[in-house]
Amino acid sequence: MRFRSHGLLLAALLVSTTLPAGGQQLGTLQARQDAAGAAPQEVQCIARGWQRIVVQIGRMPRELLWKAPAGQWSRGAIIVMHGGGGHRYHRCVANAPVVAPQVRFSELAAGEGFAVFLLNSSDRVSDNDGRVCGKVWDDEVRERPNLDLPFIGTVIRELLPQSRPSGSHAAVFISGLSSGGYMTVRAATHFDNLVTAFAPVSSGDPYGWHRVCTTGTTSRTTVHGAGFDNETGKQITERDAYLADAYPREKPWDSAMPNIKPAFRIFRQEEDGINDRSCSLKVGRQLRQHGYRGMPDFVLQGGQRSLANHLWLDAYNRPVLDFFSGELNAGRK
Repeated sequence: MRFRSHGLLLAALLVSTTLPAGGQQLGTLQARQDAAGAAPQEVQCIARGWQRIVVQIGRMPRELLWKAPAGQWSRGAIIVMHGGGGHRYHRCVANAPVVAPQVRFSELAAGEGFAVFLLNSSDRVSDNDGRVCGKVWDDEVRERPNLDLPFIGTVIRELLPQSRPSGSHAAVFISGLSSGGYMTVRAATHFDNLVTAFAPVSSGDPYGWHRVCTTGTTSRTTVHGAGFDNETGKQITERDAYLADAYPREKPWDSAMPNIKPAFRIFRQEEDGINDRSCSLKVGRQLRQHGYRGMPDFVLQGGQRSLANHLWLDAYNRPVLDFFSGELNAGRK
């Protein structure tokens, strides 16, 4: 079944073991009683009550998984974006201990009245010289059309309203880790007339950095190259990589110019060895300067500078949900 939305021809297919809460169809989205095309991990997620959707955006199929409480969404919906090299199913099934905190977050959120939508990045993002970056989000400002904003916009404008049971709270929250955190900021500012609040984790300023996606420069096979601050030229793993007195190389910020902009809270570990603390500090300053209301950063301390301190941790779960719950009636529904 096809429909036209915001100038894009979309074909949407819901693949699930159950119909949505209450048994309703998702408007023009067609429900099927199988898991055709699902990855093995997605089949595990579906067995745990998650539903799978593939949305055709232009010529690119985009995937997500979602789960909602029975009945009304008393606390709205959370859109969640994985880190670089990750997948949507890393937040609904824990086949490795490293992703278990993310799964616990999703289950906790759904259990407390949030609908949770786990979006999947493409592997088609390229840098400014056309080199493929691997499985990351398209958060940078580039000359070419953005690959992910149309997908996220379709979720917010089409999928959420069609999926939301009558009487549910209409709040829309966004959170993401690392690459997904950079995309969280980009999406929340681009759609700042539609988003209630957002919580980037272990991330930085998408308008003030760039990737150089040369293959073979790291041991990672799913993500290529490295990220650099536009002002200092330093790689984001370096100490004080984002530390600058001014930002003349900052790209123009997106905004729909609403009367009330969404609130944010940044979540980070002081000894993050992948995304230096200065990256998070900079994006917080920039967000405030652009009129976004920021809660104090949630900062974890301790340990050595490492990859482990870059990951989504159990310590974030309750504070992220408490922040979102506190913003339910803060000026926008």
